[in-house]
Amino acid sequence: MVELRLLRYFVALAEELHFGRAAARLSISQPPLSVAIKQLEDTVQAQLFERSSKEVRLTTAGEHLLPKARQVIALTRQAVQETRDVGHGVRGHLRVGFVGSSLYRGVPQALASFQARHPNVRVDMLELNSAEQLQELQQARLDLGLVHSVMLPDGLSSQLLMKEPFMACLPEDHALARHDQIDLADLQGERLILFLSQVSPLYHQRIYQMCQAHGFSPEIRHEVRHWLSVLSLVSLGQGVAIVPAALERVGMPRIAFRPIAGEQTVSELLAVWRRTPDNPLVASLVACLGEAIDQLSTGTDAGDVVTEKI
Repeated sequence: MVELRLLRYFVALAEELHFGRAAARLSISQPPLSVAIKQLEDTVQAQLFERSSKEVRLTTAGEHLLPKARQVIALTRQAVQETRDVGHGVRGHLRVGFVGSSLYRGVPQALASFQARHPNVRVDMLELNSAEQLQELQQARLDLGLVHSVMLPDGLSSQLLMKEPFMACLPEDHALARHDQIDLADLQGERLILFLSQVSPLYHQRIYQMCQAHGFSPEIRHEVRHWLSVLSLVSLGQGVAIVPAALERVGMPRIAFRPIAGEQTVSELLAVWRRTPDNPLVASLVACLGEAIDQLSTGTDAGDVVTEKI
């Protein structure tokens, strides 16, 4: 294995073709330079310079080594700089998991802000349910997850990004759609469209308990994996749903969203990441998420749903 120091000494002498000037350039004396060149020649088992009292010239072997030595030095410098940048959160690669509803909770705006601040960072997004994201985080296949309310396994940290109310989601020609708000008990006997319990057990349980608190067990007809599937089935008149308020931003036709009277249960969005190793890019993206959600909650248009930033 050739020491990088020896390659640096070789390149300096090859470019100066003078031991005195090369030594001065390297801020060393001539004897250590001569020893280093001899050590390099012994390592590669080839003479690299022809020396005389009048001049120093590269041999054919030396000419062959020079561009390769320059390349090794340049790649090493690049690797060091990139590693330093990664350590300072300037460069790198983030793998981010997300639940579908987060796309209407400031995630696109946060990503745009993050990429503007970190143009040399690659961000890959992967849509997964909350349970899948926790598994991927534990196995180090994700750096950050955006999940609904979950019970965190050991080794993971979280930050609550926002919470918002649930709303009733109805076909626009439904009788209850004429009301400004509805009582959840009015949904008794309606066909409820809900997440699979295997996909989001806490959401499934929370909505089920909301109904039970209002005196009925919901009649669940359709169970799906994605919020857009919930909205699509509602728009097709296949039932009603209880969904996070952010989904009103989807703008799907033939759907009416109505507040639930007196309801205090909320939908939450959390950022989740591994505690070790510490990744400054994760902290930066979480900060961008907080800023984007704050803008949604304080700078909403008249038709937007107001959320609460945590």
